[in-house]
Amino acid sequence: MKLLQATKIGNLALSNSIAMAPMTRARGEGNGIANELTVLYYTQRASAGLIITEGINISVQALGSPFTLGIYTEAQIAGWRKVTDSVHQQGGKIFAQLWHTGRVAHSVDKNGVLPVAPSAIAIDGQQHFSSQGPKDYEIPRALETEEVKNIVQDYKQAAINAMEAGFDGVELHAATGYLPNQFLAESANQRTDEYGGSIENRSRFILETMRMMVEAIGKDKVAIKLSPSIPFNSILDSNPIATYTYLINELNKLPLAYIQLMNPLFLPEDSLPQYPRDVMETLGKLTTHFLIANAGYTRETGEQELEKGIAKMISFGVPFIANPDLPKRFELNAVLNEADPATFYGGNEKGYTDYPSL
Repeated sequence: MKLLQATKIGNLALSNSIAMAPMTRARGEGNGIANELTVLYYTQRASAGLIITEGINISVQALGSPFTLGIYTEAQIAGWRKVTDSVHQQGGKIFAQLWHTGRVAHSVDKNGVLPVAPSAIAIDGQQHFSSQGPKDYEIPRALETEEVKNIVQDYKQAAINAMEAGFDGVELHAATGYLPNQFLAESANQRTDEYGGSIENRSRFILETMRMMVEAIGKDKVAIKLSPSIPFNSILDSNPIATYTYLINELNKLPLAYIQLMNPLFLPEDSLPQYPRDVMETLGKLTTHFLIANAGYTRETGEQELEKGIAKMISFGVPFIANPDLPKRFELNAVLNEADPATFYGGNEKGYTDYPSL
């Protein structure tokens, strides 16, 4: 099986071609510090060729959802160090996904402070998961140009902090409607400064952030996650193929670890015809980097994707929640545990660290 074959990202040797996808689990205790349950959760899953953590808040401002973890204080860095040490002791490799939620947030979990975004445009037709239950989205405050540049510096510092915490690298969460994705999308970015308007300008925030992080922590240690065909969180573009073609070609100029591309989710069958249905074929072929394919794969479809030769690794989300030993189960073609959606976000060890291994 190609899924079980060892592979390499730069000089980083990976035991198989199965990645654990980043997934918000909201098991922090309100201080953003990874605790002993976090250590156990990731250690149980260290047989993945690569673990990509849940989104980790890069600053106080970045926080969107309650009980999520951070990497901007010494205590938070120390908490993650326990996670990376334990994963490495089991022979695993682990990247930190760096997260700024932008407008995908609510002031009730931000000490009354409004979320920020490229433009003062609210997410429409959805509600936010807050500590006080579902809330309608607020109109965010539009960032000043200087503030945008400061957030780029926040990402740079978060990447430095991640290396201090022992991570093998970092991934920019530029997918599913969070801040970098907001800058990229016409529906969320109506700025008139250097960060808005043309495709080049809307791509600037992501490219500046990626360059800054590469400069800070070195080649083959910085990665990015993109979702070209996901309109979730009011992310819409009139020509996503042109947007992502430009962005991927610019990313090709940087010495990145990998690009993680998501398949279409939440995409209506009979509308939005401008969005590619086969993301790997349409856009995955453009990258010169190691490509991880994400979203909706099974053992069989993941294997088929690797057989095509475009993607070099498959990342699995929900299957890893319920199956800490997923690579072994794939190897034996064993029955998978069923995940319990009611315990995906928040809570304690139930639905987090209590799924049985074989």
